Amino acid sequence: MTSSRPTALLALLFAAAVLAACAPRLPPPHPNQALLTAASERTRMIEERKDEVIRQLAVCESGGYGPSEKPIYGGRGAYLGRLQFSTRTVMAYVQKRDGIGLNPKDAAALAHDYDRAADLAKYMIFDLEEPWHWPLCAKKVHVQSEMQAIKQL
Repeated sequence: MTSSRPTALLALLFAAAVLAACAPRLPPPHPNQALLTAASERTRMIEERKDEVIRQLAVCESGGYGPSEKPIYGGRGAYLGRLQFSTRTVMAYVQKRDGIGLNPKDAAALAHDYDRAADLAKYMIFDLEEPWHWPLCAKKVHVQSEMQAIKQL
């Protein structure tokens, strides 16, 4: 019995070596992987911060954020959606950002679509640095200081 133990041990070692040779080899990590991870984490943090500013702006402008079951109107119908866009503003800034000319009906639809309107507001505030389109609420939610803080991230 004692002679079979070394044989069994050798057989197990041989099987382990064969399996290890067959296992897929992972490439070594990229030398800049830590930098790439840090950059993507920074980008994620910046986008979350921008989304929070837009959410606060929407709450101030219309009392809520996110999709709405029914259209939201303000200023006796002059302003639309959670972010209270005028159709002219939507048409002008979509043209500027995307090079697409919208008609008033399409502009109104975009203003009522929270996600698309939020993207447009982020473009106007953070890319063009024009928070003045929301004069009262931009002051209430400190958009100017948030813009500066985001630049520091």
